[in-house]
Amino acid sequence: MNLSLSDLTPPLRWTSPGQIAPIVEEPQLPEAWWQAIPLDRACAIVGTQTVAGRLADLAVACWGHLPLGDILPLLRFSDPAESERTPETLGKDVVQKLFTGVFERLLEPTQEAVPGPAPVRSDKPLPEVVDTLFAALDDRQRAIARDRLYAAQRATLDELAQRFSVTRERIRQIERDLRDHIEAWLGGQEAAGLVTHVSWLRGRLGSAVPAEDLQAAVPWHATELRTLGIPVWRFVRTLLTGYEQAGEWLVAGGADELREKTRQLFTDGPRPLGEAVAMVTQLGVREDVAERWILAVPQLRVLGHHVVPWPRSINEKAEAVLAVAGTPLSPEEIQERIGEDYSLVGIRNQLTADERFRRLDRNKYGLTRWGGDEYLGIREMIAREIERAGGEASVSTIVANLTNRYEVSESSVRAYSGGPGFERTQRGWIRVAGTAPGGEAEPYQPRRDVSETRRSFRSRDGRWWHRVDVNAEHLRGSGSPLPTGFAAYLGMAPGGSLTASTPSGDVVISWHNQPTMGSIRNVLADYKASEGDHVFLTVSDGGELLTRYLPAAQAGMPSVNRALHLIGYTAPVSSELEGLRLIGARIGLPDTATREEVLARLRERGDRDIVVLLGG
Repeated sequence: MNLSLSDLTPPLRWTSPGQIAPIVEEPQLPEAWWQAIPLDRACAIVGTQTVAGRLADLAVACWGHLPLGDILPLLRFSDPAESERTPETLGKDVVQKLFTGVFERLLEPTQEAVPGPAPVRSDKPLPEVVDTLFAALDDRQRAIARDRLYAAQRATLDELAQRFSVTRERIRQIERDLRDHIEAWLGGQEAAGLVTHVSWLRGRLGSAVPAEDLQAAVPWHATELRTLGIPVWRFVRTLLTGYEQAGEWLVAGGADELREKTRQLFTDGPRPLGEAVAMVTQLGVREDVAERWILAVPQLRVLGHHVVPWPRSINEKAEAVLAVAGTPLSPEEIQERIGEDYSLVGIRNQLTADERFRRLDRNKYGLTRWGGDEYLGIREMIAREIERAGGEASVSTIVANLTNRYEVSESSVRAYSGGPGFERTQRGWIRVAGTAPGGEAEPYQPRRDVSETRRSFRSRDGRWWHRVDVNAEHLRGSGSPLPTGFAAYLGMAPGGSLTASTPSGDVVISWHNQPTMGSIRNVLADYKASEGDHVFLTVSDGGELLTRYLPAAQAGMPSVNRALHLIGYTAPVSSELEGLRLIGARIGLPDTATREEVLARLRERGDRDIVVLLGG
């Protein structure tokens, strides 16, 4: 025998030497004996029991989850039932006993020639060996083998029964007897070369391989069997028990399990392609097909010579793109690199609303974990420069600092420096308007108070709520803008952020160029909301996002009731006058406000939908 232990045990070729050596080293054997010397020589030196015991130790320590038939494929022929069990379930002693039985049978001395059948020629080509198996069958058995056992498109029992004018149960019985006959033949001396070839083939294929590789593994796989008229590889494929056909791949064990193990390798983020290939080979995938396997695994992608997690969320895809780039990118660049059907508006909204991203330039975003100053718009950046300078700074210094760091023009910086929000000091420098000479800021005052803010309404307890009219972007998970007046009511100011909790996850409200609320898709899903419905929301003193859901108004509802519906009031009213009084109270007017005063305030706020319903 010229086969080493690693020739018979495919996982020995997948597992790193650093894991193998400490477990199976043997003082009486040379270094890396499992691949350096034939098995019969190793067994002659230390004993078959010892060799089997070392392999059993390794199986329990490193391959406890694998079926024994994947560890020692010859066991599938000698003990098919036990070959499907794992070292974890059987324990080391039972595994050693099974391995010992295989080795002892394999190493049995050849019997002296005795009268009887002529010995099988060892140099006979394997396709001819297989042909001898089927040559002894009758035409009906060969047809069942060709058209049912080994066909790409299997004939049904009924089709074969009709062809041979027998019952489908008779065809089933013939098929069962034929399988038993083939299994018995595989256990005989005549099939030993083929069994050895299948064992070698498992090591050659690894844990996952394109199905076409089986056909090309050796030249004679393409040879046609004279008896069946099919290529030999179709017959050999049935001997590779434990391999699952998953699309265009052959996968040892469960394809879903191997895909999940592959995905788990990249949960910590992108890996360079070379490193990723090395990681995947630890799962038993051959190095020359590892990249193809990675590309075949859902939720993984090769991007910029890196392997990245690629889940369904646009946020996580944008994060992967930036992590691989390692430098800030524009939303347009991120959209191009994602390469899928995502709108530029949706990408911008997610970059703005998700705390994982930080705006680092006028039109470029990076990852928050990179650090760096957040770009807040020219006006806010001027205010930051003034603050850093101690409360006032020269325009020339501000221009130089901002144009060197960001993609902004000198003319834009100078225009904003002379505009609203800034004032000149005695020596000609500028400071933020409304601040003391030392730079202490006054509380932020929006241009419009919350009572003057569109779609903002006060409840009876004095709390202000904002109405969100649900659209397709909300349902897809995009963020959405909030009015500055309502954001200021929540205690926010430019450059700040607020995290509001909900039972289905946090919602982040951030204020960069304008206040923006992150995705509320989970909230809408809890309500089973649809386009055209309404959600009123506010934030409690404890940081909880409070919501109230209203479905869209029913067709035929009187106009005044539809107007009240838009402010969140659903109870019946006795007259339009009562409805106007309720609306006025909800937008901050006294009970004595007239119809025209209510309509005028609604127009100023921008609530044109309510004005139209009230006939204004």
